[in-house]
Amino acid sequence: MLYWALVFLLVSLVAALFGFGGISAAAADIARILFFIFIVLFLASLIYGLVRRGRP
Repeated sequence: MLYWALVFLLVSLVAALFGFGGISAAAADIARILFFIFIVLFLASLIYGLVRRGRP
């Protein structure tokens, strides 16, 4: 998922370079959403792993 966030970020940067503001903004929004979903899932799996490690 982090890979796709980086891909959309690069698409956004290239679109902005060529002057496509609408496409750039949409790709940046998608990249931001994917990044936050990645962070939430990462933290959830980290907490789950720490809780599960404590059990014998």
